[in-house]
Amino acid sequence: MFGLKKSEKTASGETPEQTQERLDAEVSGAKKGPTPKRKDQVAARQRPLVSADRAQAKVSDRQRRAAEQEKIRIGMATGQEQYLLPRDRGPQRRFARNFVDRRTCLAEWFFPIVIVFFIVSIGFSGLLGIQGQAVATIAMYVVFLLVAIDMFITSRMLKRAILAKFGAPERGVIWYGTFRSMQMRFMRQPKAQVKRGESID
Repeated sequence: MFGLKKSEKTASGETPEQTQERLDAEVSGAKKGPTPKRKDQVAARQRPLVSADRAQAKVSDRQRRAAEQEKIRIGMATGQEQYLLPRDRGPQRRFARNFVDRRTCLAEWFFPIVIVFFIVSIGFSGLLGIQGQAVATIAMYVVFLLVAIDMFITSRMLKRAILAKFGAPERGVIWYGTFRSMQMRFMRQPKAQVKRGESID
């Protein structure tokens, strides 16, 4: 009457039989070690928010940034609008690039000619003599004049083409295209997207 039935549970949630078995196991030494502290149990269940392997995290981050930079580089080279610098964006500037890239301009050979001139005038000054140096200097001035004429013609033709297609040209777009004509084709950024002589829209 005053005792607990075997099927009833104690306040701890165990039946009397389960309680007795647990006590017997503790007394007999069946318990393998001390009960872990609460803070140790909590720490075991928690997962770190930051990777414990910092070296691997740095390598992964470096690879991710390298992939993003390569994507941007390819996008800029191929003229994808979202990757271009502000100076290269817009339909008029794209048209100016294509207009210049389809032409063969004397101006793009200006810098190589200047480099050759200085190498010859400095390295072979003794062989050329005074008269030879004078001839080389005159030839260099002739090249300057021809390049200036070529750039003027390019700017006039580009302006007419933009007026016909877009109306009034945007500020700086004519100089943008004209200056591009002074760069050698393989050095231009964004890269040329049309072949020489190819028609453009």
